[in-house]
Amino acid sequence: MSRPRLLADIGLLFVSFIWGLTFVMVQDAVRDYPVFAFLSARFTFALLGLLPILWWRRSYLRRSELETPLGRQLLAGVILGGVLFAGYSFQTAGLLFTTPAKAGFITGLSVVIVPLLGVIFLHERPSLGVVLGIALATVGLGFLTLSDLNLATGVNPGDVLVLFCAFSFAGHIFITGRFAPGMNALVLTVAQIATVAVLATIAMFLFEQPDRWPPTGQPLFAALFTGLLATALAFGLQTTAQRFTTATHTALIFATEPVFAALASFVLIGELLGPAQLLGSALILVGMLAAELGPGVGAGE
Repeated sequence: MSRPRLLADIGLLFVSFIWGLTFVMVQDAVRDYPVFAFLSARFTFALLGLLPILWWRRSYLRRSELETPLGRQLLAGVILGGVLFAGYSFQTAGLLFTTPAKAGFITGLSVVIVPLLGVIFLHERPSLGVVLGIALATVGLGFLTLSDLNLATGVNPGDVLVLFCAFSFAGHIFITGRFAPGMNALVLTVAQIATVAVLATIAMFLFEQPDRWPPTGQPLFAALFTGLLATALAFGLQTTAQRFTTATHTALIFATEPVFAALASFVLIGELLGPAQLLGSALILVGMLAAELGPGVGAGE
């Protein structure tokens, strides 16, 4: 494995760690504050945090425009932001009708959807190691998220909405993998974050109309923390890292998010992991290692 690829995978693992770490914080925030209003604040704070960096790097951005026109880079960022907002919206709507356990598992199915998108659109052939890694991670997600689930409840409309969420997040990873190598990571990051901020704000006024914006108290702290770390830093790292690694490997690494979320729940609120959750976490990690240590994804004939 090359050094840039190794550093990219480490960066993506750190992103997954940040997202898992903030799960409890976000869950508490949206319990007391409307979801779209929280997303609006989170992505607005992320955008404000990135603007000084954008200004500081303006001369570098002018040089990068020689490779890809700035308008094309901004359009790519808007597309990524639209797909990302769709993922958050479907997930939020789905949680009104289904359980967090089922939502977590179905969202995690993006680890399977990303390589399928590669097969369909790029004629990629996943290696045996990648296929094994995907299978192990998917089974691990099942053990980790569905151990206390009553499967007799069947499929409901919320499950379908969350499945659309999984396709949206998979599409975001897949499209980022296509755009990132030839474009400026900072431009893509700022453009997609600005797009989500605008769309979330519009949705807030249409569906929620909160009494106060921005939030106060714990929701404000959560919006600031997740905006700067789990959004500005995280999506910046993801966009940069996907210049050097594949979308399939990105999806596999992101499958560790519920593992970090479970560990954070244990540390922060004392939620214990049972045998099934521990087995699921181990299978996800083994699946990621199987894909990492095996050969990469090859192109089709």
